[in-house]
Amino acid sequence: MKLIPFHVGGTSFILAVLLVLHYCHIASILGHKSGGDLIVVENPEHEAVNGEEEDVAVDDVEDDEGDLDVVQPSEQWQTLKPGQAVPQGSHVRLNLQTGEREVRLGEEQLKYWTEEHREEEALRSSFNPDELKRAMKKIKEDWKLGSKDTEQKDSVASKFRTMEELKKDMAQLDLLLETDVQIMRRLLEQFNSSNSTSEQRLSILTELEYLVHQVDNAQTLCSMGGLQFLLEGLNSSDFRLQESSAFVLGSALASNPAVQVEAVENGALQTLLTTLATAQQLRVQKKVLFAVASLLRHFPYAQHHFLTRGGLQVLSELFRTDSSGILRTRIVTMLYDMITEKELIFQGGLDPVLDASHDERRRQYSKVSLQEELLEKGWCILVPQLLESSENDYREKALRALLAMAPVCLDQYRSDGSLQASLHSLKQEYQDMIQSEIILAEENTYFEEIVELIDALQVKMK
Repeated sequence: MKLIPFHVGGTSFILAVLLVLHYCHIASILGHKSGGDLIVVENPEHEAVNGEEEDVAVDDVEDDEGDLDVVQPSEQWQTLKPGQAVPQGSHVRLNLQTGEREVRLGEEQLKYWTEEHREEEALRSSFNPDELKRAMKKIKEDWKLGSKDTEQKDSVASKFRTMEELKKDMAQLDLLLETDVQIMRRLLEQFNSSNSTSEQRLSILTELEYLVHQVDNAQTLCSMGGLQFLLEGLNSSDFRLQESSAFVLGSALASNPAVQVEAVENGALQTLLTTLATAQQLRVQKKVLFAVASLLRHFPYAQHHFLTRGGLQVLSELFRTDSSGILRTRIVTMLYDMITEKELIFQGGLDPVLDASHDERRRQYSKVSLQEELLEKGWCILVPQLLESSENDYREKALRALLAMAPVCLDQYRSDGSLQASLHSLKQEYQDMIQSEIILAEENTYFEEIVELIDALQVKMK
């Protein structure tokens, strides 16, 4: 083969052909449109990474090609697919490493991309079409269920009548819906009627006892003069009326200072003490003692009058004649409560705010010399007799009362040999019971508490 050497002009032609092919290749890469013409511009603010990226910006989006798949750019780079368009002002770049175009918001748009916009965009992008369809379906189902519930409520409501309708119907039947005040007024009129029998009055008192548990009703009953009817019932010759009247009075007095004051002003304390001293029936004595305890509780003025009018003497006679132990226990419990509430007042335990009313309560309680009266009236010897009971509850209450009375009764305790013997035997008895519970794997701390009370009392007596 004969070789023919090329001259300079031939070499230039070959180079020209290679350059044309190279430009055609580049043009084929840039030739894929996104629904608008892309113009390559230099952007000094966004340098190419390792020389592999070129920045372009969108001048305009052609709308004459029909409906386009427009990409909504964000602050992050997104890959553009063939056939997709981008809004005006978006920032587009060619990733030379992957050969793909990417888009994000332009510089002007990024200036107004606030945190609020980011949150709204994240909220919108958190729902895909399937989730939106399910949510819309659930809304329709909930609306249907709500409609059914409303219909059901309407159907249930249609089965009942309003209060106004009931009043109209009852008015036609000569019936009337009464308030508590109207009921109590009617009951008092019936109770005071000369035509009422003892059975009817007992029934009236039963209804009143139910009503006066409400503080307002008890005060309203007193304002209607009901207190006088109850005190008259205590003086009745029928012990059943005495019992029921004392029960209603005790329920009205319980934790009701206004009724307590009015009762003392109307002589209720003296009437109760007289009834307690003369009553023969145990059931009457129990209810009258309940009324006395309700009247004295947290009421130092009444406690002072109770002591000055011989209240402790009445209780001591009742204590000595009670063979069942029921009245003894209630009497000891009442005395224990009176002692402890006075101690709490001087320690500031009953009044959350130490204001002028607290000072007044302290002044009133200072006039109540209960423990000195207990010592003088022989209660330091009476209370230990309750330890002879076989009831654990009676023994516990007696031990607590003995501890409360210890500041004034210690000399009496130390000289009382029967008390020391009773404490020793009771301690041994309860320790044996505790051991038996341990053997039977039973947990009961009640007996341990009683032993602790005995130990505390024996320590004081040493």
